[in-house]
Amino acid sequence: MQDSRFGFCCKYIPEDGSAQTAREMNTSTVTMTYLGRLEPSAAYDKLASVVAHNLEAFRLQIAHVATRPKRERLHRLSSDLLPGYTHPGCHDYYRDPDLRRLIETKLSALGQIARDGDVRLSMHPSQFCVIASANPAAAANGRAEFEYHAEIMALMGFGGGWHPHGAHVNIHGGAKAVGAEGIRSGLKHLSQTARNLITVENDEVSFGLDDLLPLADEVPLVLDLHHHWIMSKGEYIEPDDPRIGRIVASWRGVRPVSHVSVSREDLLPDQDIAALPDFEVLVAAGIKPKDLRAHSDLMWNEAVNDLVLRHLSWSDFEIEAKLKNIATEGLVRHVEKRLAPAGI
Repeated sequence: MQDSRFGFCCKYIPEDGSAQTAREMNTSTVTMTYLGRLEPSAAYDKLASVVAHNLEAFRLQIAHVATRPKRERLHRLSSDLLPGYTHPGCHDYYRDPDLRRLIETKLSALGQIARDGDVRLSMHPSQFCVIASANPAAAANGRAEFEYHAEIMALMGFGGGWHPHGAHVNIHGGAKAVGAEGIRSGLKHLSQTARNLITVENDEVSFGLDDLLPLADEVPLVLDLHHHWIMSKGEYIEPDDPRIGRIVASWRGVRPVSHVSVSREDLLPDQDIAALPDFEVLVAAGIKPKDLRAHSDLMWNEAVNDLVLRHLSWSDFEIEAKLKNIATEGLVRHVEKRLAPAGI
């Protein structure tokens, strides 16, 4: 457990509420509709300014994580780094030598900052980024979007070999109609760099953990504890479950990463924080499963936090609570309080 890590996802929230710090440390974006209303030179200038800001935000986030205790040196980077990178209307802009040089130079330096600071990095495209679909156009677009994320990782120096330094790009399985074999087929259309970085997580609707296990021989599986609780209608999977061993094996020697969150605080105001929420009881009381899916602000349930603690024997964790770094630091304090009596 000493080597276990926690990380927040994509956005930094200043504890002092500083709007300036939030702007500096977080990515921004620009829509293709807005760029399309501008003259080409103005559109390029706008896009280049957003990219420059985002690269600096990446630097600030990674540098911040590198200063945290080792247990907190895991971080998910935002997909917003290069707006419109796969959009046909932006191809010429991103071919510009000056912009390309800026991107390559900055990302190379950022990767070195991460390695020097022992920061484990990941990315997570939106749920619409799928590598297999019954719609060929959707599958092609999804694979292009995934390759964009893999290229960012490669430019940071994480493009050689199997999940170097634990780096990975995580996606959902997509539409249930394609099945696990559809995802397996989609893997064959990815570049080798992308194949070496991809992971797939279970979700609440289409691909539960059991649906993804047939892929464990080809792709690392990311266990999302909250998704599993929803999909299974209330199961809290424990680290001694035989399925955990298959997840670990799927990473082929790299320490796995899992995800965790809790249902919203305001949805369960009477829940005992020392007891695991009971899915069936909550649904019987009139709470809709789709509402239970929404993430809380903080990791407020101590029993869920203790479940995470048990899983630290084999996995790192990305915290998907809405208050990002604040929620993550709170969970870390809980874990360290529990571990202190054992001297771990």
